[in-house]
Amino acid sequence: MTTTLRPTAPLHRSADGARSRPFQVCVNSRPVGAIELATHPAYGPTVGQIRSLHIDEPDRRRGRGTVAALAAEEVLRSWRCTRVEAQIPADAATALRLAGALGYVERNRGMAKELTGPAPVLPAGYRARPMDEDEYPVWLADTKIKYARTWMDRGVPEEQAYAKSESDHARLLPDGLGTPDMWFTCLLDGDDVAGIIWVAGQEEGRYVYWVQVEEAYRGRGHGRTLMLLAEHEARQAGVERIALNVFSDNTPARRLYESLDYRPVSHSVYKPL
Repeated sequence: MTTTLRPTAPLHRSADGARSRPFQVCVNSRPVGAIELATHPAYGPTVGQIRSLHIDEPDRRRGRGTVAALAAEEVLRSWRCTRVEAQIPADAATALRLAGALGYVERNRGMAKELTGPAPVLPAGYRARPMDEDEYPVWLADTKIKYARTWMDRGVPEEQAYAKSESDHARLLPDGLGTPDMWFTCLLDGDDVAGIIWVAGQEEGRYVYWVQVEEAYRGRGHGRTLMLLAEHEARQAGVERIALNVFSDNTPARRLYESLDYRPVSHSVYKPL
């Protein structure tokens, strides 16, 4: 039997070179599932995405998903992509095993916490305040560089990493510090800013975009305090869920979030083509 991908719509191409197209997964011309491919909106047209892959229940466990994923890689190569990425739900055990078997590597994971039960106890004597207008431009310039470097440290080419940083910050903060539903909190150690947390309001709850403790103040529990502050504010606002992203190789951060009862909800994987 032959497994192939059959386009179900014309190839969509935008002015910036982005592409996307849905396909049926077929076995001897019989539809058994669907897959959607695209180029990455942040990294540009040389990075492909498997946006979704579904095999109908009667045809599962027969290697259809494996062949479909390999065929998808060939399509992306024909689009001149040099890397493919995918996001897999944490409870999709079969898809995670398939990705591992095909050589995909986890780069980062989404984690979330349901805000039920007793509220967190904040450390005694902590001091925090909102970021002010004078601090924001310096923070933004520094954070753009650091954010790009986090991706470069994990194999993303420099040009793509900086493009992603510019794109993500422009999209999320169109009005800078005054962007609605964005909160920037500075944690103080004495008179100095020891750390900053950036939290956004979303339909699903709160989302922690950035947590940073200055190097001179690490090892004092400030990262935990910043996370507790975010949770405390979310609970006061009646929010029931808080989420974040963490790089898989950032073991200290992952352990901190796990100790605060955050659990994986998705895994972002990639593979060179």
